Amino acid sequence: MKKTICHYIFLPFIIISCLSSCVQQRQIAYFQKALNQSDTIGVAQAYIPKIQPGDILAIPIGSLNPIASSFFNPYSSMPVTSDNVATSATPNSSNTATSTSVTAPSLVQTSVPGYLVDANGNIELPLVGVVKVAGLTTITAKDTIKNRVGKYLKDPTVTVRFLNYKISVLGEVLRPSVYVIPNETITLPEALGLAGDMTIFGKRDNVLIIRDVNGKKEFGRVNLNSRDLFSSPYYYLHANDVVYVEPSKGRIAQTDRTYQLLPVVLSALSFLSIIVIYSKK
Repeated sequence: MKKTICHYIFLPFIIISCLSSCVQQRQIAYFQKALNQSDTIGVAQAYIPKIQPGDILAIPIGSLNPIASSFFNPYSSMPVTSDNVATSATPNSSNTATSTSVTAPSLVQTSVPGYLVDANGNIELPLVGVVKVAGLTTITAKDTIKNRVGKYLKDPTVTVRFLNYKISVLGEVLRPSVYVIPNETITLPEALGLAGDMTIFGKRDNVLIIRDVNGKKEFGRVNLNSRDLFSSPYYYLHANDVVYVEPSKGRIAQTDRTYQLLPVVLSALSFLSIIVIYSKK
């Protein structure tokens, strides 16, 4: 009789516990190898960002004559170090320049001006005037600006970098935030690493990527349990991408009153079943 009672009480809990453990093991592991899949797979093509209206560009200009170069670097700016941590932009005295402070221990501290790309895709440089940069990569923009300032400087050096290259990581991660990316390239696993990785309640097989494409929002799904991630178009994140990690049923269970009361209800039913069994003796 005691053995029968134990079966009534504990067997459902044992079955549920075993099933839950099996599901968690399959869902938590990253980059699982599919049947007959090779240990060497192709990787998606790297993303090369192009300048868009609203971007903030760092454009330090130098030459053999520091005094002449100073005419092209008139804006004081805040120090820039890199920490992949989101910061706010602070406007300078000029309407066309904005400086942004980005902190990270990996880069040497520098001081650079920031130019805001206007709605027409232009920036305005001292002496040079208006330069069209929208649609260009930082490399082609550098060459364009170098040709323009070459009329005033001998052997000029020009560098063009984004100051507002950022991605957002939301949902079931340890540190959801907006992250500035100083090197202008980042993969989905790296972004999740910046955010402290997913919590145990994050759905790894259905990560949502929201991307701006030609003025529209594109929604894509990625399965981090699979190695197919590395060939996905969402492996390399684009500027302004939003990564959203959905909560699993376990997280919902923690906040749902019904799930919170379920153990109490089961315990009460088990207690009633014991009473019924003993009353039939």
